[in-house]
Amino acid sequence: MNIFGRRGACPGLSAPMLTGDGLLVRFMPTDRIGLNELHALCAAARRHGNGTIEITARGSLQVRGLSPWSAPEFAREVSNLGMAGADGINVITDPLADNPEPIIDALAVADEVRRALAQVRLELSAKVSVIVDGGSRLHLDQLPADIRLRAIESAQAALLHVSMGGNASSATPLGAIVPRSAATVVIALLDAIGAHGPDARAGDAVRREGSKSLRARIAEHLQCVPDPPPRAPAEVIGQHPLRGGSIALGVAPAFGHIHADALAELAQAAGRYGVQFAQLAPARALLLLGVAPRDATALAEEAARVGLIVSPDDPRRVIVACPGKPDCTSGLIPARALARELSQHLQWPHAYAPGDGRAIVHISGCTKGCAHPSPAPLTVVGTERGCGIVHHGSARHAPSCHVDPADLTAEIKRLTAQTKESADA
Repeated sequence: MNIFGRRGACPGLSAPMLTGDGLLVRFMPTDRIGLNELHALCAAARRHGNGTIEITARGSLQVRGLSPWSAPEFAREVSNLGMAGADGINVITDPLADNPEPIIDALAVADEVRRALAQVRLELSAKVSVIVDGGSRLHLDQLPADIRLRAIESAQAALLHVSMGGNASSATPLGAIVPRSAATVVIALLDAIGAHGPDARAGDAVRREGSKSLRARIAEHLQCVPDPPPRAPAEVIGQHPLRGGSIALGVAPAFGHIHADALAELAQAAGRYGVQFAQLAPARALLLLGVAPRDATALAEEAARVGLIVSPDDPRRVIVACPGKPDCTSGLIPARALARELSQHLQWPHAYAPGDGRAIVHISGCTKGCAHPSPAPLTVVGTERGCGIVHHGSARHAPSCHVDPADLTAEIKRLTAQTKESADA
């Protein structure tokens, strides 16, 4: 085991990353999680770490506060639980890929892609990812990825629309393929990315080669079809009908993190209402599967009691925050503590309205912007001068002004009031 993974790489079970509160590991289960396994994970996070569990924007699990001695033990326990998921490139499917009826069996396609990737050697960035979107109601249009496969219906049979880089609206379209060609096409396009260096991403391949050259790499598999239309944003928080009459209840830990004790308490409550499985979901969410409709409201109340977000318009959803100081060695401000304070004091104007999947206030402990690399309407970044304020930019952009962390709430109240006045004018 490589106990100290390099900073900037993805911290896997076998390559933890050193942070301010110890070692951090990340893994993505490739299937739903039984409640018994979730209980065991919580116990392992307490026993071997500091009990902090996080769900990432891509639906991975992170466990914090491990030590050089406890990290190998934690990895073994997770592996024994069958939760470790697949090593290598992340292949992500929609969280309700098999329920209700999708256009294609995205889980089967994703498994085929993973098996094929396991047979080849590609020198790629650890951050490269592939999306297989089968067309269920919880689609992945808002999630960025290097390669996107989206199920579409055609006159003859279902196809997979292929695009590269960004989210569904910004990715470069290449055409459509039959599902059985998915693994071959993914490997060819990943090879195209790798040709531009071990740290290259899809955007690099698109800029340097152009879409025509990339299409030529997979020309024998491509069919010429219209690009699929945009879809309304998918909202994971709330109730989602499943086959057989039960529902999936979507909840989310505030700012993506929860203590193992609270998560174990949620699992215990879910079990009382007949839930047997949980499913991680993008947007830092968790789906509780198999709830009877009559019990959904009561279970949501239990989840809210232990601090989880259960409403799409919860003000905490509009804020994305990394741990910040002192949990991260790079953090210059206590990002999550500031996020909690802001969520309690601000009345969000229309420009920052929560629940639309786009309008985000990003609070970053440093200029790396790990929690939200893309631009946001309002970014607060930790600097040596305090909290830097960036309008319509990312944590890497130059702040327009700086304020002391103690004055941040008052300053953002002033800024959001100005935004509302401008919107109402």
